Order: sequence, then C-alpha cells, then structure tokens
Amino acid sequence: MDGATLALAGFLALFALLFIRMPVGVAMLLVGTWGIWMVRSKAAIPKLAGEIFAEASNYPLTIIPLFVLMGNLAGVSGMSRDLYDAAHTWLGHLRGGLASATVVGCAGFSALSGSSLAAALTMGRVSLPEMQRYRYHNGLACGSIAAGGTLGILIPPSAGFVIYAILTEESIGRLFMAGVIPGLLLTLLFIVAIWIVVTRSPDKAPPGAGKVPLAVRLRSLLRAGWITGIIVLTIGGIYTGVFSAVEAAGIGACLALLVTVIRGAATWANLQEVFASTLKSSGTVFMILFGAFVFKTFIGFTGITYSLSLWVEAQGFSGMQVVIAFLVIFIVLGMFMDGFAILVLTVPLVQPIIEPLGINMIWFGVLMVIVLEMGLISPPVGVNVFVVKGIAPGVPMGTIFRGIWPFWFAMLAAVILVILFPGLALLLPNTMFG
Repeated sequence: MDGATLALAGFLALFALLFIRMPVGVAMLLVGTWGIWMVRSKAAIPKLAGEIFAEASNYPLTIIPLFVLMGNLAGVSGMSRDLYDAAHTWLGHLRGGLASATVVGCAGFSALSGSSLAAALTMGRVSLPEMQRYRYHNGLACGSIAAGGTLGILIPPSAGFVIYAILTEESIGRLFMAGVIPGLLLTLLFIVAIWIVVTRSPDKAPPGAGKVPLAVRLRSLLRAGWITGIIVLTIGGIYTGVFSAVEAAGIGACLALLVTVIRGAATWANLQEVFASTLKSSGTVFMILFGAFVFKTFIGFTGITYSLSLWVEAQGFSGMQVVIAFLVIFIVLGMFMDGFAILVLTVPLVQPIIEPLGINMIWFGVLMVIVLEMGLISPPVGVNVFVVKGIAPGVPMGTIFRGIWPFWFAMLAAVILVILFPGLALLLPNTMFG
C-alpha cells in the first residue's frame, strides 16, 4: 500500500472511530500505532512509548494544569463573581448591558483560566439567572454566554495556543502575546453585536437600569482587584520578560490559591472539587496530545505532507489563497468536530504546506484559533452551546443556536480584520521578542 493510500485509510479509520464517539486521544493512538506498524512494523511500539514519554515529560506542557487550576480556584473563591459584578456596575445602565457585562466577564475569566468551557460554565452560572430575572430574551442571554466563553481559547493563557505551539514548535510566549489584541478586538465586536441586536429588536433586552454612582463602581473595581491583579501580573510579566509563560502559570496558580485561603473558601470539599476538575481537564488534554503526536508520526511516515506541498507549489497558489482555503475548511469541520480535534488533526498536515509559502505561523495560529472559536458555537455540534444548555435546561436548543449567529458573524469580522491587518496579531510579539 503506497503512502497516500495508507494516509487516506488512516483518516477514514479515524473519522469512523470519532463518529462512534471514541475519545479523540484514544482514536488517534490506535490509528497512529496501526499506521506506523503498517509502514515500519518494528517502529510501532517504540514510537508509541517514545512519543507518550516525550509529551508526558515536556516541561512547557505544565502550563496547562497550572492555568486550569488557577481558573478553578477563581471560581470557588468568588473572584469570577466579583469580576462579573464589576462589569455589571459599569455596563448595566446600557440596553443589553447585562449581556455585555457577561462578555466582559468571560473575557476576564478567560485571562485566568485559558479554557472556553470553564469560562462559559462559570460565568453562565453567575450571569444567566440575572439576565433571566431582568427578562432578557433567552437567545440573546444564552448566545452571549456561549460566545463569550469562546474567548477562553484566544485570550491568553489559552490552552489552544499551548497545543498549537507544541504541535508547530512555536514560542508559547509569542502566541500568548499575539492573542491579546485580537482577543480584546473580538470582545469589543461581541459588544457591538449585542448593541446591534438590541437596537434592531428592543424587546430582546429591557431598558438599562439607572447609572450606578461612581463611588459604587469604583468599589466594585476594588473588589475585583484580586482577579485583575493576578491577570495583570501574569500577562504583564510575560510581556516584560520578567518570567516565562510556565513561570507565570505557577505564580498565578499560587496567588489564586492564596486568595482562596484568605477568603475562607479553601474548604476540604472545595479543594477536592478544584483538584479533581483540574486533573480531569488536564488528563483529557494530555491524552489528546499523546494521540496527536503518535498520529503525526504516522502521517510523517506516509510522506503525504510532502506530496501535498509539491502539489500546492505546482498549482501556483499564493500563500494567502492557501490560508483562506484552509480557514474555510476549518469552518466547515467546526460544524461537526471538536476544536481541539481539528487542531491536532490538521496542523501536522497544514504546517508543511503553508510554511514554505512564507506564511507566519504565529499569525496563522491566531486565525486558526478564532476559526476554532466559531466551531465552538456552530450547529450542530457547538460544544459551548451544549454547555449553556446544561445550565439553561428550559431553553430550547434552537433558541440558543439562533442567538449565537450575531456573535458568529462578529468572529468572521475578526478573522477578516486580522487577515487585512496582520499587525493586530504580530504587533505585541514583535515588540516583545523582536
């Protein structure tokens, strides 16, 4: 069996396993090991053991459990509630202000946890009862939570960027910095989307409440000082070069634990919940990475990436044309597959094709992550939509999906802006690293 046929058979087998709901990491381990055995039978077991050991002992990957731990501690300590309350006091007087406050709260929590699902779940539990109490339209309320949660894989510390960095061997610090401006831009675009929705359909949100006195707003900022201080310290420390991304994760986790103790939330039950959730989330990510690198080795053995790069070169496509084509493919895949699965499956194929065309992999990483965000809320498999459905069981799924479309188009606008103005993604990493 030639390499191209074997690679095609591997992808078909993988999609079949994913279709029957086998975990992504396990599916890639099985197919990757089988594929390596088909190419070089004696290399299958050594490669399986070697790749798993290499990733399990990969020092930069310690950033994932540390940031997940930091986000979980922020939830049980009440820091996430303080962040939402601060956003509410500053934006609540506007029509649609609670939805905008939810987006801002998700953005802030994302800068602490790096997880889209954690951001949607944590901020949804805080904000949804408030929006329902003020009679917000369920589509707008749930859509703002689902879309705001997606910021978790764009705003640093992003688990998506960490995995992308490991797969492409790019700098985690550069990718974190590259996500800052696009993350803030997308947050602003989400707020603009909310404003457009409530302007066109005023019945979807009540009139804003009276403006909160400045002294009250300042006090809310002071209460949120713990979480904003940790965010500024970790991200600012990375930008100024005081410490690395991994060191920032360790410092942030220690500070979050300290705040949890100071606030009296470090009960045995809370700590059990925090550490169990952290282990579960981190274990899932690591299992995906183990499978990804075994599968990546199999794809490399088949030589399919080299053949594809030669084909692209022969067609005379420009780098930008290839990038746009891949982004469209990712959008379509996002309708049916989990974002992490798309990331680990496609990056080993895409990188050897676009890198020789002069495409900056940091810039492409930002585009890819935004497109994966679109997949998190795209029907029929939008993961964040199902998370919101879990905290809003009385809201029909169709209502939630209809509510996400303004935010989906806001993400599309962000993709277009980053394509037209690459400096949005490259300004901070170039300023920091040169």
